[in-house]
Amino acid sequence: MNLDDYRQQIDRADDALLRAFCDRMDIAAKIAACKKEQDLPVLDSARERQKLKTIAEKAGPEMEDYATVLYALLFELSRAYQGHLLDKTTELTRQITAAIEETPRLFPPKAQVACQGVEGAYSQAACERLFRMPSISYFSSFDAVFSAIEMGFCQYGVIPLENSSAGSVKMVYDLMIRHNFHITRSVRIKVDHNLVARKGVKLGDIKEIVSHEQAISQCSAFLEGLKGVKITRCANTAAAAKMVAESGRTDLAALCSRNCIELYDLDCLAEAVQNQRNNYTRFICISRNLEIYPGADRTSLMMVLPHKAGSLYKVLARFYAQNINLIKLESRPMPDRDFEFMFYFDLETSVYSPEFIQLMGELQTISEEFKYLGSYSEVV
Repeated sequence: MNLDDYRQQIDRADDALLRAFCDRMDIAAKIAACKKEQDLPVLDSARERQKLKTIAEKAGPEMEDYATVLYALLFELSRAYQGHLLDKTTELTRQITAAIEETPRLFPPKAQVACQGVEGAYSQAACERLFRMPSISYFSSFDAVFSAIEMGFCQYGVIPLENSSAGSVKMVYDLMIRHNFHITRSVRIKVDHNLVARKGVKLGDIKEIVSHEQAISQCSAFLEGLKGVKITRCANTAAAAKMVAESGRTDLAALCSRNCIELYDLDCLAEAVQNQRNNYTRFICISRNLEIYPGADRTSLMMVLPHKAGSLYKVLARFYAQNINLIKLESRPMPDRDFEFMFYFDLETSVYSPEFIQLMGELQTISEEFKYLGSYSEVV
């Protein structure tokens, strides 16, 4: 036999598999009807475990792993189909539907906004991209920004989440676990770090450079070329520029935005010293209330999954079954819990389809903790 003959055999096997799959899903629909009558949950964990054990035994040692993966996916598809047929709403799905209907059509042009840092911070630039006339309140830490939103001191907060070269802002992800908030919009800001000092200072005079740890990481190649210079971390790039301006020192410099040069009356010793020219930071705009503005095509979630094999796979299978593109996956250890992680997901999906609402309800049933952060669009 040649390759074409084997391919014909594969085609016949696939036809048989497809017929069996459609039959199986039809039976799953009838099971869903029975569960609806008896008010039973879609997931029967004990039944699935026993089925997988039986399938592994029947498949034999060579095919055991492959068969288990295949049937685990089949179970996910069956449950997703049953959930669709049952059309069960939850408190969360009702909140999402209400937010879609009740949120104003236009994003507010002005608002009271919380940012971390001082005048000249990159968060200020992000804020001014999101709002036409923001009234900005500056706070000393990201934690304080989250708290300002939770307690209603400010309507919105702007927080950096990730950088194209230095990666995620880990501290922010850790704070997201602790605080209650919703994401209403995001924006990407081009970041150019400049080395600045007091008037008349030369590059050769510099003995210490201060900046935020993310800026230091993004400018690592430039800093490595400066021999004998101390690198000191501080809370914010703009705060670093202000520190230099007020220090009176002629051997101190800062990495900061160009806006800080004029704002704090400094000289630029070196322009755009970041490792990558296309250096962008993504900021999120957070609020206490759930707001979903028209055009929302991105959704952010946080989940704590059972600490056992296949837990993350089951979530990813749901996304795949709904043809949802996963843009970002981040994991952070849970405080005071051994070997448990919070998973952060960014999904590219429309919020206006019934399948999306259904999925949000289903994910709650397969996670130990589930946090819907919001659906929003990104300003480019």
